[in-house]
Amino acid sequence: MKVLISDNLHQAGIEILEKEEGIEVDVKTGLSPEELQEIIGQYHGLVIRSATKVTRDLIQAATNLKVIGRAGIGLDNVDIPAASEKGVVVMNTPGGNTVSAAEHAIAMMMALTRNIPRGTATLKQGSWEKKKLQGREVMNKTLGVIGCGNIGSIVADRARGLKMKVIVHDPCFTNELIEELGHESVTLEELYQRSDYITIHVPKDENTADMINKQAFSKMKEGVMLINCSRGGIVEENDLYEAMTSGKVAGAAMDVFREEPPGDHPLLGLDNFVATPHLGASTLEAQVNVAVAVARQITAYLKEDKAINAVNQADACACG
Repeated sequence: MKVLISDNLHQAGIEILEKEEGIEVDVKTGLSPEELQEIIGQYHGLVIRSATKVTRDLIQAATNLKVIGRAGIGLDNVDIPAASEKGVVVMNTPGGNTVSAAEHAIAMMMALTRNIPRGTATLKQGSWEKKKLQGREVMNKTLGVIGCGNIGSIVADRARGLKMKVIVHDPCFTNELIEELGHESVTLEELYQRSDYITIHVPKDENTADMINKQAFSKMKEGVMLINCSRGGIVEENDLYEAMTSGKVAGAAMDVFREEPPGDHPLLGLDNFVATPHLGASTLEAQVNVAVAVARQITAYLKEDKAINAVNQADACACG
């Protein structure tokens, strides 16, 4: 069995695959779509992160492919329906980077609240703008968490540790389950109306694309702060810019953009906008965790036909 690793993967994961009897591993990162399509037919397994785009054309060219493993949780870059049609199992590693992503959301909220990026930048420029950079406390403020899955639930827990009031909206969870976790379950409209801060932790799909838009902003509190460390394209960026320049949104922090890198984006010109280059899972611990997890999952599927964290297992098996 041959496995191709087409994106940067921590050595811990590579070593697991290399030591596995019966599996041959090639690490070829930075390939163009054309180069990848030329060689993909040789491989039974493909390991990716976010850089490789697994398109329908690539899957059609992958004549021997059995499994795609994503070292991470997001699968925006994989054409899952095309994989299912071809009988290719698609897996992710949802547990490996949850703490890192959740901590990043909390860090972004605090950096935004206390003007840390602007304070650092102006101080390095030789200015002392203490009076201009007054912040606020998060204690007793209401944090609205959209999505209470692996990451959102950790953010909610950490926020409670900061003595914030946490309200949660997640249509995939019952009110009872959210309340068992210690949070108040609310409708999306109520979350918009009550939250001092809103943080987003949902996957991007047809239901969530551009869900935070002009209409959503109109329902929010004056002076709300928004944090998005989930996926680009969930927040309608032009509408966010208008909401920030009008004062409706007092500040926003984003780790993800519709297009990455975002280029000369108007949001980047706003002093009350904090941004990072998709760093949510960029910790040593997370990279080791997801690399080890994806290596073990790929091995288990190729050698034992055991699918772990397969997002399309039923479809793939039906097509197989």
